[in-house]
Amino acid sequence: MENTHAVEFRGISKYFGDVAANDDVDLYLDKGVIMSLLGENGSGKTTLMNMLAGIYFPDSGEILIDGKPVMIRSPKDAFENRIGMIHQHFMLVDVFTAAENIILGIDGAEKLDLKVIADKVREISEKYGFEIDPNKKIYDMSVSEKQTVEIIKVLYRGADILILDEPTAVLTPQETEKLFNVMRAMKADGKSIIIITHKLNEVMEISDVVAVLRKGKHIATVRTNETSEAELTEMMVGKKVELNIYRAEPVDIKPRLTVAGLTCKDGNGVARLDDVGFIAYGGEILGIAGIAGSGQKELLEAVAGLRRIDSGSIIYSPEGKHPEELVGKSPMEIKDAGVALAFVPEDRLGMGLVGGMGMTGNMMLRSWNKSKGFFIDKKAPRELAEQVYDFLEVATPDIEYPVRKLSGGNVQKVLVGREIATSPSVLMSAYAVRGLDINTSYVIYNLMADQKKKGTAVIFVGEDLDVLIDLCDRILVLCGGKVSGIVDARTTTKEEIGLLMTSVGGEENRR
Repeated sequence: MENTHAVEFRGISKYFGDVAANDDVDLYLDKGVIMSLLGENGSGKTTLMNMLAGIYFPDSGEILIDGKPVMIRSPKDAFENRIGMIHQHFMLVDVFTAAENIILGIDGAEKLDLKVIADKVREISEKYGFEIDPNKKIYDMSVSEKQTVEIIKVLYRGADILILDEPTAVLTPQETEKLFNVMRAMKADGKSIIIITHKLNEVMEISDVVAVLRKGKHIATVRTNETSEAELTEMMVGKKVELNIYRAEPVDIKPRLTVAGLTCKDGNGVARLDDVGFIAYGGEILGIAGIAGSGQKELLEAVAGLRRIDSGSIIYSPEGKHPEELVGKSPMEIKDAGVALAFVPEDRLGMGLVGGMGMTGNMMLRSWNKSKGFFIDKKAPRELAEQVYDFLEVATPDIEYPVRKLSGGNVQKVLVGREIATSPSVLMSAYAVRGLDINTSYVIYNLMADQKKKGTAVIFVGEDLDVLIDLCDRILVLCGGKVSGIVDARTTTKEEIGLLMTSVGGEENRR
């Protein structure tokens, strides 16, 4: 009897205009197997999974479930074929409970009986090892709890094939290990799981097989225990790549930013930053760690003059000049005062770039008010755009092509490249490598390290604790808007940081 695969792609192609996102892909996944899907930005992995989830429809080829061809034209069709996708950005209603979110969109009388639903949710939780209160409101949940609701939501609908998109991006090490245990339990129950991730150490830990895509084509599927991180990277990129972060010892460090008692409240009077204090030194990289929503974004925006400060002080100490108080100054006043401050925000198009402009125009945004008149003479910004295009290998038809039409990873390359090119004395970066492939991520890491060697004070907000430990000199951990600890990156562990991310530590952690 012929072995039937849980999922099989045969000759799948998908085009956007003249660009082939997927090109004649043949790929299969068996029952009770965890597959990692790897590829650079634009390799086609998200497009391929979106076709399985009913978000896109292939231009050619067919998808088979349990050996039978199926037509998946919508997420509803995907659910009917027992396929569920857990997106990186959760699709939940905050004011509803876990149980209410889980049954949203389900027809029938069952959805009216919340007790029956809660009982079934508890049954699923006990079976796979989830920890969730069905009656808890979403707005009271941690990130990992929200992710749990999303997973239970697809299991409740009978999914046997699960797609997880960057599931560990915002989890602590302890939460990641819990998720992996749940995935192993689902695998033991015969579920087939596809995980999209850029973290090779997690690929090696959790997956049984790894499928690699490059430029829309399926390069290979290999057994995880028969490959290595170096081999997988070479398959993704098409050449040998060194994935090393070169961290030099800090030399002649000097205070650049001294933050004391920084408190910021939102419109409801809730403190998003509460008595935050630290020193960022020129010639070092200060990492910022914390679960999502702990105040990372608010901290960088406050220093950049983009957020109202209720109390506290931010002293900027330029080389050879008198210290300058930044609190109360607008971003333009900070710049006029001679503060060389670069800011790579989390919302790259909303705050960082103008989507309708090309690379040249966006490079020009940094220099429009200089006396040389760059709006008339575009030579310098065009040269800078070409340098960023070449060095970071931005995938764009032309440097004048609107950046809003580029993939998220390529938008990030444009933004990071522009900010680093300003030769700042303080470089603040929020999730600089979010959406970037592994090769480009390491280019960015080493660009940050180069800025440190030049005496720049680098403040690096990141999600990957392994990278923070390898790249940074010190790591400041935020929990609920407070500083729960500042640790030496050379001697700390992921577990120590993970504990600080979920509980405010004492003075002994502030070093």
